[in-house]
Amino acid sequence: MPFVTVGSVTLHHRYRPARRNRHTLVFINSLGTDFRIWDDVLSALDGEMGTLVYDKRGHGLSDNGGGGRSIDDHVDDLLGLIDHFSLGRVVLCGLSVGGMVAQRLYTRHPRAVEGLVLMDTAHKIGTQESWNSRIATVERDGIDAIADGVLKVWFTPGFHAARAADLAGCRNMLTRQDLAGYIATCMAVRDADFTDAARWIKAPTLCVVGDQDGSTPPALVRSLAELIPGARFEVIRDAGHIPCVEQPAALTALLRDFVASLPIGTQSNG
Repeated sequence: MPFVTVGSVTLHHRYRPARRNRHTLVFINSLGTDFRIWDDVLSALDGEMGTLVYDKRGHGLSDNGGGGRSIDDHVDDLLGLIDHFSLGRVVLCGLSVGGMVAQRLYTRHPRAVEGLVLMDTAHKIGTQESWNSRIATVERDGIDAIADGVLKVWFTPGFHAARAADLAGCRNMLTRQDLAGYIATCMAVRDADFTDAARWIKAPTLCVVGDQDGSTPPALVRSLAELIPGARFEVIRDAGHIPCVEQPAALTALLRDFVASLPIGTQSNG
């Protein structure tokens, strides 16, 4: 069964080992999603490189683990998972809050990271007021109360018009997340500010954003790229906040190109 206990938290995951001298990509989900958002990307990359996906604590089939009220809680979980599989150095691909987890993991353990893909994320996301308002709403009325608004920033109008079944499925995924886990992760994002830390990132970095992302707009993601020395910035057309669902082929092409650009000899031990 694809479960591993890290500390006191049992994490749902899927791991495909890399062939010798190939890179391993670790994908970190956004708020309110599980690792199925990466399915199309993983299918395209199968056999090319190692991959690890997992449900953050309080999401999908993973334990709540008492919450996860700081980004460091999520970093601890991911480090334990990386250690469990003896992956060595990895490429972290983090979406939204997952990108914040990737940034913080690099700050704490830079030698574990051979590259960063920071997707639809930022050094600081939202304000105290905006997060407190969201938390109060879901505490009172549940995740369903905010679901329609969230889906508007997750996906473009074209997606809403043409992919009704996929949209309904993504809504189900969002509203069925553990309420306490969702709230705790909101708190973690609310309290995180990696503006200063971003300036010290030395790993090769690709910052990616959907051109119609209403949650972390292109200008915000560009500001993150400008903080990180030498970071590359790319915009994916016709995509909202979750390009891995809406434009997986475009994202996969960027991932292949980025991984191919990494220095020879930095591959993981996977």
